[in-house]
Amino acid sequence: MKGLIKWSSISLLSIFCLIFLFPFYMMIVMGTYYSEDLFRELPILPSNYLLENLKTIMSANFLLNYWNSFYVAVLFTVLSVGVAGLTGYAFAKFEFKGRNVLYGFILATMMIPGQLGLIAYVMEMKWFHLNNTHAPLILAALNNAFGVFFMAQFIRSSVPTEVIESGRIDGCSEPGVLIRIVLPFMLPAMSTLGLISFLGSWNNYLLPLVTINKPELYTLPLGIANLSTVFRTDYSASILGLTLGTLPLIILFLFGSKTLVQGLTGGAVKG
Repeated sequence: MKGLIKWSSISLLSIFCLIFLFPFYMMIVMGTYYSEDLFRELPILPSNYLLENLKTIMSANFLLNYWNSFYVAVLFTVLSVGVAGLTGYAFAKFEFKGRNVLYGFILATMMIPGQLGLIAYVMEMKWFHLNNTHAPLILAALNNAFGVFFMAQFIRSSVPTEVIESGRIDGCSEPGVLIRIVLPFMLPAMSTLGLISFLGSWNNYLLPLVTINKPELYTLPLGIANLSTVFRTDYSASILGLTLGTLPLIILFLFGSKTLVQGLTGGAVKG
């Protein structure tokens, strides 16, 4: 009976897995067709137009766009996780004047859509002469209210105050306490926040659209959007670009799914 339940569960999960993977399979297949052929019938099997679509996206500086997105996403992730981790640690384990008011203000900003502050942010970047650079895309990591909230909640519930106090009593400095004692506890949450931050930066389209107008600085979403011309929209080439752009995210989640779950559930139960 247990064996039957086990194999039934495996079969059911396999079916669900195939259902969820089918759109990605369709995206791969559609990237092998001529654009106009996609409107004739639903493609199920691959075609022979893959190399032509690959030439189209490579002729549009796709690799440069790929590199721009990669290094911007990495710097954005490092800055976002670093600032959120330090700020969350301060709110979770330190007592200082105005802490609750400041923390409440940060939480209040989470209720405001980011698009409302976009104009002010673009004007600020223009005042600093940072438009048409990648700096606005990276410095946006400083405004990560969710990251601060997430790290503060995780540290409160998962980092014992007694361990921190023991380190201080033993003569460890505050930077030493953070690096040697607190950081190992924070790693699951930092990994989770890093994956979320990388995903957000990699898929970011609106901010690069309003801050960058030089083709050599385009990130991947802008590069894919500009594959189409005034006279023709090349859907197949765009879909192939999206497929290649999805691969790093799939690789990240394949290797980071375990730490992602640990980070999401680590602060859920106070132990």
